[in-house]
Amino acid sequence: MGERMGNLRRTNMCGNLRMEDVGSEVILMGWVQRERNLGGLLFIDLRDTTGIVQIVFDDEAQKDMMEKAESVRSEYVLAIRGTVRERQSKNPNIPTGNIEVLAEEIRILDEAETPPIYIKNDDNVSETMRLKYRYLDLRKSEMQDNLKLRANISKVVRDFFHDNDFVEIETPMLTKPTPEGARDYLVPSRVNPGQFYALPQSPQLMKQLLMVSGMDRYYQIVKCFRDEDLRANRQPEFTQVDIEMSFVDVEDVLEINEKLVKKLFKEIKGIDIELPLLRMTYDEAMERYGVDKPDLRFGLELINATELLSGCGFKVFDDTIKSGGVVKGINVKYGADKFTRKDISKLEDHAKTYGAKGLAWIKLTEEGISSPIGKFFSDDEMSAIVELFEAKIGDLLLFVADKLDIANDSLGNLRNELARRLELISRDDYKILWITDFPLFEYDEEENRYVAKHHPFTHPVEEDIAMLESEPFKVRAKAYDLVINGDEMGGGSIRINNSQLQSRMFSALGFSKEEAQSKFGFLLDAFKYGTPPHGGIAFGLDRLVMLFSGSNNIRDVIAFPKTQSATCLMTDAPTNASEKQLEEVHIKVELKNE
Repeated sequence: MGERMGNLRRTNMCGNLRMEDVGSEVILMGWVQRERNLGGLLFIDLRDTTGIVQIVFDDEAQKDMMEKAESVRSEYVLAIRGTVRERQSKNPNIPTGNIEVLAEEIRILDEAETPPIYIKNDDNVSETMRLKYRYLDLRKSEMQDNLKLRANISKVVRDFFHDNDFVEIETPMLTKPTPEGARDYLVPSRVNPGQFYALPQSPQLMKQLLMVSGMDRYYQIVKCFRDEDLRANRQPEFTQVDIEMSFVDVEDVLEINEKLVKKLFKEIKGIDIELPLLRMTYDEAMERYGVDKPDLRFGLELINATELLSGCGFKVFDDTIKSGGVVKGINVKYGADKFTRKDISKLEDHAKTYGAKGLAWIKLTEEGISSPIGKFFSDDEMSAIVELFEAKIGDLLLFVADKLDIANDSLGNLRNELARRLELISRDDYKILWITDFPLFEYDEEENRYVAKHHPFTHPVEEDIAMLESEPFKVRAKAYDLVINGDEMGGGSIRINNSQLQSRMFSALGFSKEEAQSKFGFLLDAFKYGTPPHGGIAFGLDRLVMLFSGSNNIRDVIAFPKTQSATCLMTDAPTNASEKQLEEVHIKVELKNE
């Protein structure tokens, strides 16, 4: 049974009391972290969102108050009236460790059953249990700190854009399904039988329409939805910081967002970021690092050995190069002694998950070359390999021979795995760069056609427009990504604002005029009435919070996240709809047998 608060009104927060409060009468409210009964003395650690303070009940306390205090258990909700005093046995591990509160009154506001998970940061409980009892998991200080950090980042973002004349505008959650992206989450319409809304994958078309509307500078912090197969650190619903600007080109968008990045690092981490930020083209990133989001906190750059190894006599390399593939490799400095054959086999398994057929290797040891492929190379060829890779005794060379995209992808991701295993990454180091000049198209082998690398409204680089029809694979986009420590934090582009160019873009993507009008008609119609040059970017708010919190789990920075199978263990969503609900939206469910 809980007691009424009556005339008790909270005067202070638990974690804010300090030595200057000694002698003050305070009224505190919170949860019991733990209790300790030492006979004549009883201690309760009381916790609220600001921290913990020690409450003391001594043998001079009234009998009924002592009995009530003795009945208290973990996670009971209490109100305490008492006097702050200096603590004799100080605790340097908590901010309130120099003081304690001598209790003069206690009220049990609510009792609690024994929690199924411990309310402490290092509980080591399974993530399944954490998500099922999320309201308990969120009582932990580190989880509350993450949500407070998220709120602080959102405030910095809003203050920045307000100060730079952006208007915060909400866009609809119920919108039109559009192609060229992930699967939409569909919402049936009750009043329009058989028809569906889609939850937005991003506000892309709406924010372009706002530029047509003359709003000039727009932003919002907005929920987005994608029904895709989830991987690590992906969520079906996620939050974007969404931005669009009129009468701009690439430099204008990058410049304003660099200032935002600088402000975030200064206000959140106290770090001064030097501007302008480093830039790297997509082609350079792929050539040197194998991925379009390179982590620059460590070396291990990819080396292209295709020309050197052409005709070398090792059949795997020769056949790959003859068929138009490449041979690329990494010099793992001082890796010869750190990776046994068994370790290298595990590295090979890692590379194979990204499409590689195998992983060749050469060790340079004091005794000479150690390698299963060494016999295929002459002394001169081996010397040339060593020179190309700038290898020295003690180094380990790793090679992948395959199509260019597979060699890049497998080695680029292996590079990150090597850095993790060799502990080359400092969590306190931040490497920030823009990746620019992305390809406008990528080839979809399943659909046997070119698709937009970003979306169909991305503006090509001017000097490449002539190649739209003849050599689409060579056309670069006015697109850019912000990469921090190997994670894409945001991406955007300049948009097409010319009807003729947009028609050519649709044609290159295989859309007929009728298809384009059917799928994007409302936008194309708007473009007829005077469209300013415009462009924008969207940042992943969840990823920014992960970066600044140091978390490597996206679910730790979202209050109520989903699992990797897009379910909510706490509410058991998704679930079956009742027959009445299905009837109202004119839907009948028939499950196909798998």
